[in-house]
Amino acid sequence: MRIITLNANGIRAAARKGFYPWLARQSADVVCLQETKAQVHQLEDPVFHPKKYHCFYEDAEKKGYSGVAIYTRREPDEVIRGYGSDEFDREGRYIEARFGTFSVVSLYAPSGSSSDERQAAKYRFMDEFGAHLDELAVSGRNYIICGDWNIAHKEIDLKNWRSNRKNSGFLPTERAWMDRLFGERRYIDAFREVETGSDQYTWWSNRGRARENNVGWRIDYHVVSASLKNAAQRARIYRGKWFSDHAPLIMDYEIG
Repeated sequence: MRIITLNANGIRAAARKGFYPWLARQSADVVCLQETKAQVHQLEDPVFHPKKYHCFYEDAEKKGYSGVAIYTRREPDEVIRGYGSDEFDREGRYIEARFGTFSVVSLYAPSGSSSDERQAAKYRFMDEFGAHLDELAVSGRNYIICGDWNIAHKEIDLKNWRSNRKNSGFLPTERAWMDRLFGERRYIDAFREVETGSDQYTWWSNRGRARENNVGWRIDYHVVSASLKNAAQRARIYRGKWFSDHAPLIMDYEIG
């Protein structure tokens, strides 16, 4: 099974940059998109409903903001919109496709970089979503949660880690939350199961020459249930063409 995740930073902008012709060549079984920045009525063009896929969008109430989507080759048994949050479900941050006892989620976690208020909101999300992850872990389902988690976990996951230790996305409290995610909560960073090298990033600032010099952050993940340990077979970050300030993360799984 091939699963691709991409923060599109505007799905219409990504389309103009050639995302959909590229996607048609990838043989993906599931595609998870974040930060679509569009309402469904703005996506009536067939390009946003690629052939051979069942397409589901979950928009933010605020126009031009956030939003997630999931495309699946196989029709899901059920699609879950939101994870039960009064605050964050309105921002279009979670959509889940269920297939039997297996689920794929497209997740867009909040960023706290714009203001102290947004960092406080990010902490509220971390508390809420942590509780949701605990519920998923005992649900009897197998999960692959794809998307932009807006936290670089370890020093290897961003180029300039020393200068970012006091910045949102690499704060000690955020990293400790990720430690718990991959420790006590027993979820698995599937990318790191198959790719252990440095300089593996999925997001680059638009400032300076960050892309050209590969001064980036790895903040896009495939987070999988403990039951799917060793299911990941291959991983690739596609940088051949830029559709966004993020790069597509492509992973292949062997799932029984």
